[in-house]
Amino acid sequence: MGRIRTRWIKTIAKELVKKYPERFTDNFEANKNVIKELGIIEAKSMRNKVAGYIVRIVKNRRL
Repeated sequence: MGRIRTRWIKTIAKELVKKYPERFTDNFEANKNVIKELGIIEAKSMRNKVAGYIVRIVKNRRL
């Protein structure tokens, strides 16, 4: 079984992908830097969780 993400992380990730679809890719490090540039999330652990979920969203959209 995988790790469970909270509703807050999923909601933020979906909103970011909807607002900035061209800025996010399936690269975790690049997504992490984009979120840091936008300055939306201050906590490093939350930023990493959101960036990881964005990778999942982007990969699933390609399929």
